[in-house]
Amino acid sequence: MMSKTILITGASSGIGKAAALHFAENGWNVVATMRNPEKETNLADRDNILVTRLDVQVPATIESAISAGIARFGAIDAVVNNAGYGQYGVFEAITPEQVQTQFDVNVFGVMHTIRAILPHFRERGEGMIINISSGAGRFTLPLISLYNASKFALEGFSEALSFELAALNITVKIVEPGGTTTNFIKTSEEQYAGKAIPDYDPFIGAAFKMFDNLKGMQLATAEEVAATIFAAATDGTDTLRYLIGNEDFKQRVNNRLSLPDQEYIESIKRAYLQYMK
Repeated sequence: MMSKTILITGASSGIGKAAALHFAENGWNVVATMRNPEKETNLADRDNILVTRLDVQVPATIESAISAGIARFGAIDAVVNNAGYGQYGVFEAITPEQVQTQFDVNVFGVMHTIRAILPHFRERGEGMIINISSGAGRFTLPLISLYNASKFALEGFSEALSFELAALNITVKIVEPGGTTTNFIKTSEEQYAGKAIPDYDPFIGAAFKMFDNLKGMQLATAEEVAATIFAAATDGTDTLRYLIGNEDFKQRVNNRLSLPDQEYIESIKRAYLQYMK
């Protein structure tokens, strides 16, 4: 039986790198893609891992990475759209260029990658797409309105696409991590839109207190998320969504789904007010 092959975007660190290692250690061939493959060392020395360039903002690199993966391993069975980042800051302080980049990476880059792989999947009569979303695709938090918007867009796109592609024997899945012990938070903080608008200062201070509290919670490791991605790829079901995170995170998602809309909104407002004191 031939080993299956998976292409993973954003495999230079965090969840993407952990997923590349997890799949490789479980007998899969892995096309581990990233913007700067020349900097990668410990993935490149494995026979069943191909490290190659893919920048989701440069469609030509998506095509070339897919071609390289097929040339090396014969076919691609699944794609994990993991590349992404979070734009922090109050919306008014975020530039139009930052808005565009957030969607270019988190939404349009995913779309470009899927568009590029679909002809191969259709030709083979099967395939799987796993999109890495976030709890921020199910509920909102202050200071990440752009990240929320991009992940809500990804969720809606993925769900609708799953109906279209099911008729072609192509499965779409969404993995939704809560907080993780990766450099995502550090990277997002570096992307913070720091333009000074003093009117927001009291709220921003309260929001940072809330985020500090969230950071103290038990976080899922990148390896635990990678194991969830592997389970999604191999469980033989057409399950759409996979949650991975601590109980508080899961409760937040469940509350958003089960509480009447305004009741949920008011509960969140009350939670934030405690940090304004």
